[in-house]
Amino acid sequence: MDCSPCIVENLSPVFQLYSDGTIFRKNNVNSTEPLLTDDSIKFRDVIYERKHNLHLRIYKPTLSKEPSCKFPIVVFLRGGGFCVGSRTWPSSHNCCLRLASGLNAIVISADYRLAPEHRLPAAIEDGFCLMKWLQAQALGSASCDAWFNTEVDFDRVFVLGDSSGANIAHHLAVNLRAGSTALAPVRVRAYVLLAPFFGGVLRTRSEEGPSEAVLSLEILDRFWRLSLPVGETRDHPIANPFGPLSQRLEGVRLDPILVVVGGCELLKDRAKDYAKTLKAMDKRIHYVEFKGKEHGFFNKHPYSPDGDEFVQLLNQFIFNNSY
Repeated sequence: MDCSPCIVENLSPVFQLYSDGTIFRKNNVNSTEPLLTDDSIKFRDVIYERKHNLHLRIYKPTLSKEPSCKFPIVVFLRGGGFCVGSRTWPSSHNCCLRLASGLNAIVISADYRLAPEHRLPAAIEDGFCLMKWLQAQALGSASCDAWFNTEVDFDRVFVLGDSSGANIAHHLAVNLRAGSTALAPVRVRAYVLLAPFFGGVLRTRSEEGPSEAVLSLEILDRFWRLSLPVGETRDHPIANPFGPLSQRLEGVRLDPILVVVGGCELLKDRAKDYAKTLKAMDKRIHYVEFKGKEHGFFNKHPYSPDGDEFVQLLNQFIFNNSY
């Protein structure tokens, strides 16, 4: 009789969970997307949290396009359903190169603990740890990185989250709140949520299909099963910002938020409802939909015409919220 463990959750080719609880995780992914280079951007990896061996990658323009101005900081939180991904994958690295050059900014791309080895709220906690690391750089601690010098403007920090990273960005926005001094002298000016990964027990119309080329409702549900605390539903406050147990946000002061989503995404209606609900609470929120685009349209093709349009949108948003 064959008693070998079988696969119970499959995110081939990067992740498989077996019936005995063991996990196969691929640390790199074969991709048709090459790792790009840009002579105008230098980058390096550093550890930002030693207990869990968490790294980040810093991207820095070699020359400022405006010599009299300091570089703003863009904190990039990548996607992956809380279960897969890395700062080193082309889907993260290439778009960070594009952001650093297109925004003339320091870009920080951080890894965080992955589920199901580390279920939520682990990734949310790592997002806060990352922001405290940035605060340490601003305070000039003994471990301050040499790249954070007088050329960096800690008064102009923007958090950009993609998919599950956008979920983390939302929770940062809610917990840090507008006007907070918790990160002083770091000042977060605004947040960008690109195709935010939210969920809920009740289905939205866009979730009902059709499926996208690389994303289906089955995959979305699998990500939640693997990442939420055991026994919790998609109405858990981390998944559903307006669920029955979620914090009421009417009285919470939020910094400006830009929500961007593809018009053909399964997650479109949740992103649109999120923006609409916050707008009704008089929050400073702007919603933009890229017609005909699916999930990952920017990180898969950051140098495409749509990528150019997205970077232009970010430039305007950053300019409008820098003063």
